[in-house]
Amino acid sequence: MKKKNIVILAVVVLLLLILGGSCKNMYNKMVEYNQTVNKEWANVESQYQRRLDLIPNLVATVKGYAVHEQETFTKVVEARAKATQVKVDATALTEANIQEFQAAQGELSSALSKMLLVVENYPELKANQNFLELQAQLEGTENRIAVARKNFNDNMAVYNSYIKKFPPVLFAGIFGFKEKPYFASESQADKAPKVEF
Repeated sequence: MKKKNIVILAVVVLLLLILGGSCKNMYNKMVEYNQTVNKEWANVESQYQRRLDLIPNLVATVKGYAVHEQETFTKVVEARAKATQVKVDATALTEANIQEFQAAQGELSSALSKMLLVVENYPELKANQNFLELQAQLEGTENRIAVARKNFNDNMAVYNSYIKKFPPVLFAGIFGFKEKPYFASESQADKAPKVEF
C-alpha cells in the first residue's frame, strides 16, 4: 500500500512540476509580449514627438515668407498644442484612448497639410534651404510614424494571438492579460483628400 501511495504521490508531484514549468513559461511569454507591445507604443509616441518637435521650426521658417497667412499658422500651433496634451499609457491601451490620440494627430496632420498648401504660393520659400531641409525631415518622420505604427500592430497581433491560444487563454485572465486594441486607420482614410486652392 505504501509503495502504491509513493508512486501516486511521485506522479502527482511530477505532473505539478511539469504543469508549473509550463505555466511559468506561458506567464513569462505573456509578460515578454506585453512588454514588447509597450515598447512599440513608446516608439510610436517617439516618432509623433519627433514630428511635434519639427513643427515650430517649420512654422517659423514659413512665417518669415508668408506673414499674412496668420490663421493657418495659428491652426497649426493650436493643433500641435492639442496633440501634446493627449497622452496614452501603454499599460492601459484602450480603443478609445488610441482613437483620441489618433484624432489629435489627425487634426495636426490636416493643419500641416493646409500650411504646406500655402507654401505653394511662395516660390522663394520653396527654394529656401532651411525649408527644404525641414520639409524633408517632416516627410521622413511621417514615414517613420508609418513604420512604428506597423511594428506596433505586428507586435500587438503576436500578443493578442498568444493570449487567445490554448492553453495560455486559461491563465491570461487570471494574470490580468487582456486583449489590446490595434492602431487603426483614421475614419475616412480610404477616401482621397480633397485639395482646394
